[in-house]
Amino acid sequence: MLEPELLQWMSDNHEASRSGELERTREVAEHFDAIIRSVLAPRRAAEQDAPEDPTTALLRLRVPLPDPEVQGSTERALHKEEIVSILRNWTGGDLGSIALCTGVLLHALAHAPALADRVRDGSDEEATAIIDELLRIDDPFVSNRRVTTCPVSLAGHEIGAGERVLVHWTSANRDGRVFPDPEALDPAGNAERNLVYGAGPHVCPGRPLATLELLTLLKALLSAADVRPGETPGEREIAPVGGWAHVPVVLVPRG
Repeated sequence: MLEPELLQWMSDNHEASRSGELERTREVAEHFDAIIRSVLAPRRAAEQDAPEDPTTALLRLRVPLPDPEVQGSTERALHKEEIVSILRNWTGGDLGSIALCTGVLLHALAHAPALADRVRDGSDEEATAIIDELLRIDDPFVSNRRVTTCPVSLAGHEIGAGERVLVHWTSANRDGRVFPDPEALDPAGNAERNLVYGAGPHVCPGRPLATLELLTLLKALLSAADVRPGETPGEREIAPVGGWAHVPVVLVPRG
């Protein structure tokens, strides 16, 4: 069972992020890579008997070579580290991210029954727009570090190539120059400027999957129960982790 180890990893990862210690975050990242390798090893040993799922598909995937005449082949298997990297990006972020998103969404819907009704009874398109907007208002993804690849002028500030910058997503998603009333819920009006999943070349590749997971979760939960606020206020996460560390809600069975 990987669940206990993954739950502990989530806790360790959040603590490492809050510490700001690069060595600590590196160790946590390497631990997750080791977890992935422990899953891959028995699949490689099983070969054709491995379960049919996306992980096995990666192990069997062949990618075209850029110069087959020189290399003597038209394709190759993915290298071990490539597979680990892909699975890390597929799963590592989602372990903590989906949990943080769920806390934000349930807290918001518990305090807005009419909005919960719209998510439950409305179209998938409307529900998805509401989910994205609630995450904009209370963005659980605080920041990312980047290194500039070329000189750029940003809001009157000159940034040279090779400089380290901190992108503060939570602040950007509540910028009064873009969102005159950051607390106002406007799923359609704010959709194009919503930066919950980033923008440009580094936009989150997991957005479609994360959106589907959150939509499926809320639709299933709200069809079975109404969500009401708990008796205690809950506990916010500590930056650079956003969202909620603990969100008490009451589920009232429907029907």
